[in-house]
Amino acid sequence: MAVISIFSIARSPKFTDPIAKALSISAISFWLLGSIISSAQSFYSISYSAQITSNICYLIFYPLAIIALPRLISPSRKIKVLEIFDASIFGLGLSTLGATFLLKPVLPNFDGDLPTTLFAITYPIADLILISVAISAVAIQKFSIRSIFLISGVIFFALSDFLYLWMSVNGSYNFGSLVDDGWLVGILLISESFWRIGSDSKGERNINPILIALSIFLSATLLALMALRPGYFPTFILLPTISTLLLAFIRMTIALRQARNIGEERILARTDELTGLPNRRSLISELANFTEKDGALLLLDLDGFKPINDSYGHEAGDKVLQQVASRFSRSLPHGAFLARLGGDEFGVLLEGNPASILEVALALRATVSYPFEIRGEKVSVGVSIGYVTNDGSSDLLRRADLAMYHAKREGLGVWASRN
Repeated sequence: MAVISIFSIARSPKFTDPIAKALSISAISFWLLGSIISSAQSFYSISYSAQITSNICYLIFYPLAIIALPRLISPSRKIKVLEIFDASIFGLGLSTLGATFLLKPVLPNFDGDLPTTLFAITYPIADLILISVAISAVAIQKFSIRSIFLISGVIFFALSDFLYLWMSVNGSYNFGSLVDDGWLVGILLISESFWRIGSDSKGERNINPILIALSIFLSATLLALMALRPGYFPTFILLPTISTLLLAFIRMTIALRQARNIGEERILARTDELTGLPNRRSLISELANFTEKDGALLLLDLDGFKPINDSYGHEAGDKVLQQVASRFSRSLPHGAFLARLGGDEFGVLLEGNPASILEVALALRATVSYPFEIRGEKVSVGVSIGYVTNDGSSDLLRRADLAMYHAKREGLGVWASRN
């Protein structure tokens, strides 16, 4: 049956992810090899090293399957770093809890046989991790026919392992029993999932934060109880418990760094790189909050700036723009909003009455009236200013732009829109 499953996965037409196929085929192949060696033990006397080899083959199944699971659920969706950490925290938390209460009762029955005890611990823990990863993969994506078959197969396989462990402890396991059928049913369901329709959703779907917090809380609680009551819980759960808390700490660090980067990117997206002033996008955003205020929008366009670029180069022109921005900033009253809109054009949002606004506009024009020094030479520019008082309309920017061009075309210096 395992061989049929391998061929079924290889030939499945509805699943085209070569990595997930290769991992799944390799996982089942290692399990099959371990099963063949283990089955031989029922008919022949095999060496102790062969038994160890069989167990190692069984164990290799798990990491291969765990890596393949998320790709099986939704092969076209790229899982993000935080989603991987969330799934790992959730999976380890479930695994730790399950290992604590399911495995402790059977461990004292292995009479100090270290390899047997080690494998007895590892298999069910690996099964718990496998189930947790499968659940986590579905939780951050969407249910589909493929995921139902896949999770059913994983659960059948894991329950068969637990049943085998329980029967082995009680000395009731026999080759060819119900347990062997359970493993095969699980593998067949997994292979059948390759022939079913999966979820190709690329949207964001995260594990519920409450489940993440619960996993962290339970891990911290178990760690505290182990410190208060040494020997009460099996010591092997110390590693997954600490791992859960460590992953949670790393996850929090990554989340904080991403949040900071997002904040910096938003600032950069609304900031003019040359002058450090807000840009056009930022001014437009501020206009939405300006509709209820008494004030005006001023647009300023430099006069005589193009000859500076032509004669001294763009680097010199950039230095002039930086100095202009500095002079404008010093001339504006507290609370005014200054932005560079692009090229040699600036915008100002200013609160106040018409008389104070005109006074500020004249001050802005005066601040560029004395020369700028570039490479030891003095150069001069002027500025044309058009402004429109706020009347709550949505076309302030257009009207201020028209006023500015009127001031520039007529050589008026400052012009207020009357429309």
